[in-house]
Amino acid sequence: MSNMQKNLFSLLIALLVLSCKTTEKQMAYKTDSLEIGTLTEHTYLHTSFLETESFGRVACNGMIVVNNGEAIVFDTPSNNIVSKELMDWLDTQNVIVKAVVATHFHDDCVGGLKTFHQRGVPSYAHQETIRLLAGNETEIPQNGFTDITELRVGNKKVILEFMGAGHTNDNIIGFFPSEKIMFGGCLIKSIGAGKGNLEDANVMEWPKTVSKIKSKYPNTSIIVPGHGNYGDGELLDYTITLFKG
Repeated sequence: MSNMQKNLFSLLIALLVLSCKTTEKQMAYKTDSLEIGTLTEHTYLHTSFLETESFGRVACNGMIVVNNGEAIVFDTPSNNIVSKELMDWLDTQNVIVKAVVATHFHDDCVGGLKTFHQRGVPSYAHQETIRLLAGNETEIPQNGFTDITELRVGNKKVILEFMGAGHTNDNIIGFFPSEKIMFGGCLIKSIGAGKGNLEDANVMEWPKTVSKIKSKYPNTSIIVPGHGNYGDGELLDYTITLFKG
């Protein structure tokens, strides 16, 4: 092996080691039921697991925005027990949860809502989400909106917006402008994902809705889908193509 090859090999090993260390640092908390990973200085990805008849054990994503000792949680963990686990972890970080946002009416968004309400955390959702949950034996979000609204976390704003139907008729997105991060929820698909649960979907409107999101938020740096790996604007393109075909 030449000196140049040895140097290249050493550099490759160093990069691999650095990559492993970086990945380890990004995982802030992990148990069999809940994973919390760092996205940026002010955002975390939380992942819990939902047992389903059609798809088995499904990993479900949510997002946490933190600033100045306050937090907004997008989508609850899959049930109340894991929601308590998430809230307990936030307590260890000396963070007060100011709001929880349900991005649509399915269990992977509202399954742990009761825990948040029991701790006095106000909840927000699209008005259609509240209507769809009414009459069910489940917790209902307390505050509704129709098109767009803003919440505050510390001294920064978080945008909640309904852009149209897709995975469901009530699905919304969350956007954190200061770091250009979007929580797309189940409206947005991870790269390589299939169409998933279409029981309440509007597949005709789905690509149109995501195209509107792409036009309004063209410079989004990170997009978190409801399931699977997060990424950048390619997730929007992938979702559009998936449902146009």
